[in-house]
Amino acid sequence: MDRFPVFLDLHNRQCLVVGGGKVAERKVDSLLKAGAVVTLIAPDITKEMGIISSGQRVQHHARPFADSDIDRQFLVIAATNNPSVNEHIASLADARNIPVNVVDDASVGNFIIPSVVDRSPVMIAVSTGGASPVLARQLRMKLETMIPPQCGELAGITEEYRDIVKKHLPEAQRKTFWEKALKGPFAELVYAGHVEDARRLLDEMLVSYPDGQTMGEVYLVGSGPGDPDLLTFKALRLMQQADVMVYDRLVSKSILDMANQRAERIYVGKEKASHAVPQDQINDLLVKLAKQGKRVLRLKGGDPFIFGRGGEEIETLAENGVPFQVVPGITAASGCSSYAGIPLTHRDYAQSCTFATGHLKDGSIDLNWAQLSQPNQTVVFYMGLTGIEVISQQLQAFGRSGDTPAALVEQGTTRNQRVHIGTIATLPQLVKDSGVRAPTLTIVGEVVNLHSKLHWYEPQRHVIASEFSLDHPVAPVEV
Repeated sequence: MDRFPVFLDLHNRQCLVVGGGKVAERKVDSLLKAGAVVTLIAPDITKEMGIISSGQRVQHHARPFADSDIDRQFLVIAATNNPSVNEHIASLADARNIPVNVVDDASVGNFIIPSVVDRSPVMIAVSTGGASPVLARQLRMKLETMIPPQCGELAGITEEYRDIVKKHLPEAQRKTFWEKALKGPFAELVYAGHVEDARRLLDEMLVSYPDGQTMGEVYLVGSGPGDPDLLTFKALRLMQQADVMVYDRLVSKSILDMANQRAERIYVGKEKASHAVPQDQINDLLVKLAKQGKRVLRLKGGDPFIFGRGGEEIETLAENGVPFQVVPGITAASGCSSYAGIPLTHRDYAQSCTFATGHLKDGSIDLNWAQLSQPNQTVVFYMGLTGIEVISQQLQAFGRSGDTPAALVEQGTTRNQRVHIGTIATLPQLVKDSGVRAPTLTIVGEVVNLHSKLHWYEPQRHVIASEFSLDHPVAPVEV
């Protein structure tokens, strides 16, 4: 490797920064965060630098650099806008074996400052050796999305328990213990902010390890309407660490491909009058898998709490003492309407929005039609294709004009998205003529008129990793 990566302890160390501009400002701020004592040499400084350097650990000399300034310094940063001055400072520092960084010129100094992900005490540095600082920043930003903010707190707790674990477990078992703890519910409790619960769990694990069976955890995760880019950071993290994935029909293949490839996969998708696994058996399956100590990803299309039966599932988990997390997803109404260019509310057309399901648990469509037929609102029907005639008839029977605009958004947010525009009266014929298939969302209201003006998403230009697919293999299930 061209550069040796190292993390320096700068607490109470004398560090010199020459320069008073924006770049120097960032360097001084970073040094102070690392505990350094800073000498700042610059005739003029920015207003922000004045604020930063007003503390006791910064001594500002408002003058040009002098050779003697470098004496007794532990580290030097040359950040002036004069290359010859920077080179002179670098040569002086190098002659005294003092680490020196010259901003924007990695070839002159003898060390570079990387782009940093700070989760103290966890620190991750990214460097391209000065070849491409922009690339380094982009890589850092990707890491920022993947590493939870509480990662530092997790490291702090493990440090607290290092000696305790040494006393409880022989050396041969410690590594396995920590690997299990940091991949399981203990770490997730810390990430969720339940630090005391995490400590109690770690205590229990120490007492029972290695013979005791640790309870697993269920992650109830909403995968959104189809576009993988709409996943939350937390959803992606949990997807990649699960041992078992229990997934629905409406989860796109491109999203499935982002989950842990080593995880066992169990398909429990449902269609109208065709359930791969009945709901009560799904509930029991989640309990069974968690009690085997597994991290169970329950992956659902859209949002698990909006017509997703998530509430039924976590009721069973709670009754059986199984820990769980719920990760919201972008629900179909929000995602599909946005990608169709149909705002669900608009000051000129709709002051409220109602979500309704196209069929109830017993297969009927017994809704509050009087409420759904009120003017100046948008109504979104989930799972409404089979009952589209009833929806059309009842809305008109309760006073909504048959000329009210309506839209069918088929496979919304995916590369196969199609938007079909009609009216309440023409909805049944529109379904027949278009050959539209599930998953399709029905939007009713004057806001549909905005589609022709606001549609922005062109599926043929939108590349997704793989096709949206409803053809998932069914894994055998024992409950």
